[in-house]
Amino acid sequence: MSLVRTLHHFPLDPASRQVRLSLGEKRLPFEEVVVRYWEQPKTFLALNASGLTPVLVEQTGEAQLVVCEARAILEHLETQAPAHDLLGDGPADRAETRRLLQWFDRKFDLEVNAYLLHEKLEKRLLKLGAPDLYNMRQGRDALRVHLIYVEKLLQARDWLAGRRLSLADFAAAANISILDYFGDIPWRDFPALKIWYMRIKSRPTFRPLLADRWPGLAPSSNYDDLDF
Repeated sequence: MSLVRTLHHFPLDPASRQVRLSLGEKRLPFEEVVVRYWEQPKTFLALNASGLTPVLVEQTGEAQLVVCEARAILEHLETQAPAHDLLGDGPADRAETRRLLQWFDRKFDLEVNAYLLHEKLEKRLLKLGAPDLYNMRQGRDALRVHLIYVEKLLQARDWLAGRRLSLADFAAAANISILDYFGDIPWRDFPALKIWYMRIKSRPTFRPLLADRWPGLAPSSNYDDLDF
């Protein structure tokens, strides 16, 4: 009996993008349902009481498995497709991958996204008025600190967590790509970061993200340019 995967997500949500990248890299086919999560639709709340994207639903005949939110989904996919492992080689790399996943899910989200994405994206979706310039400055200052840290890692490593591509790269790319959508990444100041992002951006897995658009929110001019 065939398994049907459906990902309930929002295109400009970093957590949703992490899962989309993992599914693509593992070559796992899936259907998509775009969720306007800020409207708290009842059908979506029935899947995930927190109202947060993403949610993966796996249907095999009458049996249904619902996996809620990025970290749980990513770990689940690692067990479903171990041949395309994205945690890394050996205990050290795997621990570093998980550390960086936590870094972007908690620290980066709290210090950067809570300011920049709230002001540029969430306020627009919720119709909360114009962006607050002070909050945007706070977010940009924090973003620069994070990019300096990532630049140092990439100067010493082939990929973010070690010797090969991992979920850490997808966590970073998911967050950075949204900020690049809004033109907030100063690429000239971070050459190692730029080279790494060009490599990520050129992967077939990443192409669907470059096609993402949302009404009333146009991307920056270099968002889908592979040679930016």
